[in-house]
Amino acid sequence: MSVLATVAVLPAADATAQRTGALGGEASGPVIIAHRGASAYRPEHTLAGYELAVRMGADYIEPDLVLTKDGVLVASHSPEIGSTTDVANHPEFAGRMKTKNFDGWEMTSWFAEDFTLAELKTLRCREDEPSIRQHTTIYDGRYQIPTFQEVIDLTRRLSRELGRDVGMYPETKNPTYYRKLGMPIEPKLIRALEANGLNTPRAKVIVQSFEVGNLKELHKRLRVPLIQLLYKDGAPPDFAESGDPRTYADLVTPAGLREIATYAAGIGPDKDMVIGRNPDGTLGQVTNLVRDAHRAGLVVHAYTFRAENDTLPKDFRSSDRDGDYGDLFGELKKFFAAGVDGVFTDNTDIGVAARAER
Repeated sequence: MSVLATVAVLPAADATAQRTGALGGEASGPVIIAHRGASAYRPEHTLAGYELAVRMGADYIEPDLVLTKDGVLVASHSPEIGSTTDVANHPEFAGRMKTKNFDGWEMTSWFAEDFTLAELKTLRCREDEPSIRQHTTIYDGRYQIPTFQEVIDLTRRLSRELGRDVGMYPETKNPTYYRKLGMPIEPKLIRALEANGLNTPRAKVIVQSFEVGNLKELHKRLRVPLIQLLYKDGAPPDFAESGDPRTYADLVTPAGLREIATYAAGIGPDKDMVIGRNPDGTLGQVTNLVRDAHRAGLVVHAYTFRAENDTLPKDFRSSDRDGDYGDLFGELKKFFAAGVDGVFTDNTDIGVAARAER
């Protein structure tokens, strides 16, 4: 049975409508997507981080969606919450620590699906890379994990206040993992969009996933654009689970991209798939990915652009210290010239300013 079988079937959005749908930012240049919020400046996936990103000029904010024990969609980069909250400081939850097989990785931590929403709301978010982003740690302990409904409500308030349509770019996190738990995440997303009048081509919403099967199912039921996320190595977890031998490399061949175009509006590749790195770590040559994707009718939204040296090509770094800021402006300029249609960035302000300088 389909993992979405419990949801009423809606008219399918055809591929042409998806590719020309409300992808945002076309008039001013590439779309600027706030990766997990303004996560260079506030703990990720917090209402404060999302709001700051919007006020910096983001076209879209990106809430990653996971499920609570009582079936509520909340924003978190992963079902694993030990690294992004203060749950370890709550003795009442010490017994909730578990070891789980997480999409092929064995992990010992706390997981969102073992907590009710009320329990999660007693936790507070924290910076998960304190050695790199020490300045963000001053906001540790100030914010709760938001529900998806709270994120929707925030975008509506800011749209009214700022006089522009603030977009959302939710990701269905780890669909295979949740399906194996008997907690398919997709019906919850569909219902939330439907309940808020957002399952329409006019809504400024884009849905993304690193898996293929759930996007194909969502294509039958959603009228908003879909984006196929891509890693530079490995395979989609649903392929690995089903024994499908294909990898992400197969998806970015011309034939693979044409298949993606039958259910999605575009791709979200690792930035190294657009411009590779030389053996010495400097920025290399532009690949054929953007050209091939555009020929297939797909937009390209590359990830993740950060200002810290440890994420930049060697020739754009300012020092040997990982947390120092390097030349993100210069890196973005190269990717804009390569033809990307959008970028996921932790530094919304730099992304918006770099776009304005094109």
